[in-house]
Amino acid sequence: MGAQLRVYKRRIKSVTATKKITRAMEMIAASRIVKAQRRVAASEPYATELTRAVTAVAQGSDTQHPLTTEVERPTRAAVLLITSDRGLAGGYNSNAIKAAEQLNNRLIGEGKQVVNYIVGSKGVSYYRFRERPVKESWSGFTDQPTYADAKAVAEPLIEAIQADTGAADGVDELHIVYTEFISMMTQTPVDNRMLPLSFSKSAEESAEVIKGALKNGPEIMPLYDFEPSAEDVLDALLPRYVESRIYNALLQAAASKHAATRRAMKSATDNAEDLIKSLTRLANAARQADITQEISEIVGGASALADANAGSDR
Repeated sequence: MGAQLRVYKRRIKSVTATKKITRAMEMIAASRIVKAQRRVAASEPYATELTRAVTAVAQGSDTQHPLTTEVERPTRAAVLLITSDRGLAGGYNSNAIKAAEQLNNRLIGEGKQVVNYIVGSKGVSYYRFRERPVKESWSGFTDQPTYADAKAVAEPLIEAIQADTGAADGVDELHIVYTEFISMMTQTPVDNRMLPLSFSKSAEESAEVIKGALKNGPEIMPLYDFEPSAEDVLDALLPRYVESRIYNALLQAAASKHAATRRAMKSATDNAEDLIKSLTRLANAARQADITQEISEIVGGASALADANAGSDR
């Protein structure tokens, strides 16, 4: 029975060490969430106003710009999937990949060829294991992305959508799949079409764009003059629009990943505590059995000695 007690003690020691690691990872993730939330909040006003500006320019002119004009029969679509470089985040990566798979199936069902672009080592590994083609991939910055990282990701995507559809790298649409940070407990994978810009539901939004800061002012449709031209303005604005959208998505994904890591590590820590309690009870039971056996042996030995002494006295 002593050997069994030693086994329990070794397991308790091992689980305790694991618990210390998961507790530390939980605390690190919790501290990073706050910073990530602040960065998301700081990036949203710029991304929102830039989107409004691009929408206003596109709707205020009749220029047929390639980044705002719907292709009559789109045949190729680029999909940017944002995952993380590390695991230990519960279902964070698998949920984002699942959302990308659903989007790909939908696009393929519409008769479009999908060109994959991936951010994060986990997404790259998933596609590489299944031998699926990936046009370009990036990794090493998913925990703390910068605007320079977003710009590097946006550059080939902008070139692809500006290229002719018949070209090897040309695409008609640009979609992005990432995990949106809603709260500490809720992170939802989403897929959005970034380009071409869709104005199908912007009738009400355009009124908000036009009013701007004039919250109580008259709802007048302004007339824009573009210098040197509306096309040149769109050429300058739309790359910034794509970069800002990708940057915001990277920040949202980073905050979501830290929240998922914190939740997963807290669950692992709680499980470790429950396992330690269970193993401690088993160890105590084994110790009590050892003590009971030792007492029984002592009592048996004393009884045998007493019987032997009684026999010699006769």
